[in-house]
Amino acid sequence: MGGSSSSASKSKKSTKKKGVQDIALTGVGNLIKLLPTGTVFLFQFLNPVLTNNGHCNTPANKYLSAILITVSALSCCFSSFTDSYTGSDGQTHYGIATTKGLWPSTDSGSVDLSAYKLRVGDFVHAFFSLVVFAVVSLLDSNTVRCFYPAFESTERVLLMVLPPVIGTIAGTVFVVFPNKRHGIGYPSSSDSSQDSEDS
Repeated sequence: MGGSSSSASKSKKSTKKKGVQDIALTGVGNLIKLLPTGTVFLFQFLNPVLTNNGHCNTPANKYLSAILITVSALSCCFSSFTDSYTGSDGQTHYGIATTKGLWPSTDSGSVDLSAYKLRVGDFVHAFFSLVVFAVVSLLDSNTVRCFYPAFESTERVLLMVLPPVIGTIAGTVFVVFPNKRHGIGYPSSSDSSQDSEDS
């Protein structure tokens, strides 16, 4: 009797743990959609390597992982200030949004690049991209085990609570300030228009 009740409680705990992990991964997955795909892929590919799967045996592991997180965060911010257009040569060209328009302006042809100038929404998107990436990267299991292993016992609670909260806030802000840019790491305007035509 005692053995069956203990096994039942263990199965309940494992089911509960799987439920928490499913919710957490779903929340993180929804957050990742707000970030440039290339940056997220690079982080998820390199972080296990640089942290030695969370077992930072040398200070170099911590330094390299910290550099990766910083560079990736800056990349997320920078991507919010980039955009693309289809030039006179039919190719997609990327540029940086400035107060006067998109730079550099090669092969723009008849495209009015002044329409791509900086907006308040770009700064809002950059800030929330940074916040979202911070949640994704700092709650990554390899990062937690490398930098603050004692924190791992509360990681489940944070993983369950933070991603949905941050995702809701960022989603609401992105509704108020819709992102119309198709910069580096995001689908180009030609791709998105083609997708809308296909659907």
